[in-house]
Amino acid sequence: MKKLVEFPLEDGGTILVEVDVPEETGMVPAARGGELVHRAQQTFEAAMGKIRPAAQVIIGKLRTLHDPPDEIEVEFGLKMSAEAGAIVAAGGVEANYKVKLTWKGGTKGA
Repeated sequence: MKKLVEFPLEDGGTILVEVDVPEETGMVPAARGGELVHRAQQTFEAAMGKIRPAAQVIIGKLRTLHDPPDEIEVEFGLKMSAEAGAIVAAGGVEANYKVKLTWKGGTKGA
């Protein structure tokens, strides 16, 4: 099931994000008009700020390789929720990250 979560922005605006919500079993209270959009506990910028340390660690470690690549591309899935903000999406038995390293083949210092 999907629901809309309204994240406040630091500049005073808002952004709506569609999030997946696990199906509840048993009786579920019906939504009232004002409850169709849930309000997030933090700003969108604060939620996205939680992702930054993970990205910095991955890129930092790849840059310290003995023969560092010319290009680093890191892709990972995000899940948004009203309570937790942004979290890295679980990928089951697969890795949460897709990493692409590129070496151009040129000589260094040329």
